[in-house]
Amino acid sequence: MDNQTEVRKFILLGLTSLQGLQKFLIVLFLLLYLSTLLGNMAIMIVVVCEPRLHTPMYFFLYNLSCLDIFFSTVTMPRMLAGLLSGHHGISYTGCLSQLHFFYFLGSSEDLLLAVMAYDRFVAICYPLRYTLIMSPRACLQLASATWTTGFLHALMHTVMTSWLHFCGPNHIQHFFCEIKPLVKLACSSSQLNLTLLNIVTGTNAIGPFVFILFSYLYIFSFLRLKVQSKEGRRKAFSTCISHLTVVALLYVPVIFNYVPPSLGNSPRWTMIATLMYNVVTPVLNPLIYTLRNVEGLPSSSSREFPGSIYIGS
Repeated sequence: MDNQTEVRKFILLGLTSLQGLQKFLIVLFLLLYLSTLLGNMAIMIVVVCEPRLHTPMYFFLYNLSCLDIFFSTVTMPRMLAGLLSGHHGISYTGCLSQLHFFYFLGSSEDLLLAVMAYDRFVAICYPLRYTLIMSPRACLQLASATWTTGFLHALMHTVMTSWLHFCGPNHIQHFFCEIKPLVKLACSSSQLNLTLLNIVTGTNAIGPFVFILFSYLYIFSFLRLKVQSKEGRRKAFSTCISHLTVVALLYVPVIFNYVPPSLGNSPRWTMIATLMYNVVTPVLNPLIYTLRNVEGLPSSSSREFPGSIYIGS
């Protein structure tokens, strides 16, 4: 790789070059990052310490909070350091590492939201079989599958990008090493990289999103036709609204970024969309889930709440 790559350092152009605006962005993104860390760590601690939350739904929420912390950490500290110091350089190895972990954690979160939709589908539509289907072993397998699939998806992009030859301009029009602006700098052909980005990453975003939509269409139809009690419908809806809100916040900007042709998007709008799901969504996720109706909290008896089985001992 050393013999094939002449450019050993890239310059991240970031969000803006205006000094006055940079100071505002430092304060804003620092507050957002700290909120992400504190909010998601609080959820993780509460889920671990509260026995009533040892259920599949909160087990997956624990994984989501963990992903949100890591996902923001991939880009935010380096972006803040660049804004503070004015030094926006990143090494070739650091760029590939950042690219890998961004796609690893982002893909895992996409898939985890689909798993959470499946959990709600089983809990509401098949409550009597829920403890059998969503057993502790099944939950661990589903969570492991999301992380593993995300890692393999990112590994594919990292390896393909490492094969490119960079010998010319080294200025990346983004605030981190994203594939689309990075491959534009390659001296060798990047057509295969873009094709994989459109097909694989597009499928990775659209596939789980379609699965989630169909899951909730079935859930809402089931509640309308099979559940006569308004109270029962309301409790079931209370367990879905938070998840649907998070899905909308994440998937809308992701689809905007990766479903259209890779090089056809405006760099400014691409960065705004990336900020939405990489910075804003991890901040909002803890608020969205903690603002759920208190009736959604499972009681000590699993019969009082659909899907409240224990994962812990």
